Amino acid sequence: MNVTELARQLRTNTKEMLELLPQYGFDIGARAVKVDDRVAEKIKKQWKYIKRDLEEKKRLELEEKKKKEKELRKQSGETVFLPDLITVRDFAETLNMSVTQIITELMKNGILANQNQNIDFDTAAILAEEMGFNVQKKQSGKLNEKHEENKEKALEEALSQTENLERRAPVIVVMGHVDHGKTRLLDAVRRTNVIDTEAGGITQHIGAYQTIWKDPKSGVERNLTFIDTPGHEAFTVMRSRGAKVADIAILIVAADDGVKLQTEEVINIIKAAKLPFIVAINKIDKETADVQRVKTELSQKDIIPEEWGGNVPMIEISAKQQLNIDKLLDVLLLVADINEDKIQADPNLSAIGTIIESHVDKGMGPVATVLVQSGTLYKNDPLVVNGEIYGKVRAMKNYKGENIEQAGPSVPVQIVGFKVAPEVGDVLDVNKASVSEKIDIKQKQNKQTGAEKYDFAKKEESEDDEEKKKYLNLVIKTDVLGSLEAIIGSLEKLRHEEVGVKIVGKGLGNVTDADVKKAEAAGGVVIGFNVKATPIAEEIMRDNKIDFRQYNIIYDLLNWAKDELGKMLSNEKIIHELAKVKVLAIFRTDKGAMTIGGRVEEGKLEKGAKVRIKRNGLMMGEGSISQCKVGQQDMKEVPSGTECGMRFEGKERIEIGDVLEIYKEEMKVREIKFE
Repeated sequence: MNVTELARQLRTNTKEMLELLPQYGFDIGARAVKVDDRVAEKIKKQWKYIKRDLEEKKRLELEEKKKKEKELRKQSGETVFLPDLITVRDFAETLNMSVTQIITELMKNGILANQNQNIDFDTAAILAEEMGFNVQKKQSGKLNEKHEENKEKALEEALSQTENLERRAPVIVVMGHVDHGKTRLLDAVRRTNVIDTEAGGITQHIGAYQTIWKDPKSGVERNLTFIDTPGHEAFTVMRSRGAKVADIAILIVAADDGVKLQTEEVINIIKAAKLPFIVAINKIDKETADVQRVKTELSQKDIIPEEWGGNVPMIEISAKQQLNIDKLLDVLLLVADINEDKIQADPNLSAIGTIIESHVDKGMGPVATVLVQSGTLYKNDPLVVNGEIYGKVRAMKNYKGENIEQAGPSVPVQIVGFKVAPEVGDVLDVNKASVSEKIDIKQKQNKQTGAEKYDFAKKEESEDDEEKKKYLNLVIKTDVLGSLEAIIGSLEKLRHEEVGVKIVGKGLGNVTDADVKKAEAAGGVVIGFNVKATPIAEEIMRDNKIDFRQYNIIYDLLNWAKDELGKMLSNEKIIHELAKVKVLAIFRTDKGAMTIGGRVEEGKLEKGAKVRIKRNGLMMGEGSISQCKVGQQDMKEVPSGTECGMRFEGKERIEIGDVLEIYKEEMKVREIKFE
């Protein structure tokens, strides 16, 4: 066979092949033009093992090179400055490395990210330090961080410009672990039945409500504004937002369940916001209730009850049976009176408030819930959000759904009139109308709907295809912005080196034909959360067999995504090394099989196990053991130090002196885990 033809069949270049072959016992000459056909066949059989050996050597050389580079960086004291958030591409440029290298390092740490995704400072710092860099934090921060800071600063400045302060209704945020009874408590307070309207009995939006309670001391009726926050772990951000606009917090803990993970998160949020708070120990009517256990667990988190010498009021209640609800409200009013100087506002100013929920209604368009914090909001007022005019107030509704003409301090109100849905946490400041410009609607909509530029033809071949990653491509449409953020944030926590979730489209409102086209281009699935599809979109999905899934409970959506990713994973092959056998004799050679004798040098030989044939340290082939005998007796297992006869099944020929590496394989189903 011609040497050039052999190289072509081996998918390598001739020069490289001629240089390598002598290292593996095939000395055909450095300038050979032809090679014997039998030798060529042997080379082709061994090439995969030669290639595997070369790859391992290259890997070790690369690791050694990386190790040396790391040591050099440490010795030189090379320092990099990193912001709070940085894209993978920018991170690679900062370290003077390729994007592929950085993505590989991220994957080793269980993080799936493309070159355009952000990673936080802690993650970037750990990676950089592992590679030998000294890391310092940039003081300037990223634009989005500044944006959030500016929001808070703008709100503080606006609220400080007051003259004629009057007492307003305290804003109370109800927080706690999922299913500990937050919404049931509000139900008892308002004598309504909100929980039955929530999907699965789980609050998935921020709701704001008002109630009237008579002051037991003065007999005067007082307004109380309540904010209900989700308890599920996916809604941590939403809980934080609830805390930022509140005056007082109620930490609700179930007497039969105690302090849980989300309870601890809530405690941290309350402490960070420096909110005065009380603890409502709920479900005391249950047989399994243990109030003392709850108090003990809270005290371990530095939440000490008043009766134990602390400063935190703890009220034992049953929201379901409406036990001690009046006592709870009395304590709330007492806490409000203690903090009276902070619970004031000027109703005569232009309205200032915070967006606590936002969505797109099919009939009314963009709708937002605003908590007015100072001043009074009137119908036809301009809607100025973060220095941009989003429209004007066309209609306002209170928490009962009644149309109103104005809303004063501490009043939650649903507003119709936005040209585009604002973001949760945005600041509404009517006073800035004269110095604000109209919002660029198209630009804002593109940002909200995730109009990212994905090249589905290429799909980042240099990174993704190289690592053979598989993606579950999703187009997600929800009814409210808070749910969209929570869903995307939770899906990003599904981490695995082989599979991941890619959001190829997102937005608020019903699924449209444009959404379907995004899913079709990406080979993805359309997700509707509390929304439907337009007739045209339904027709396209039906004709093109595009999977459309509708959900109203986030647990169900996340569980489905987890299952789908699990299906995409290949099973993990686990190799168990069993024994090493020295070949002592060849008794019989058949087509595709041999009868041989040998001695078990290490481990335990098992019938049915697989075999690697080693000759002078070089892999010669593979096969399996179909039969084992010691003397005339069939054996399932042969221990170390025993001579035995074996029936080898395989194409390769075994020779006396060969070493047989005995092993078995196990296929294990991989699992997707939430972080």
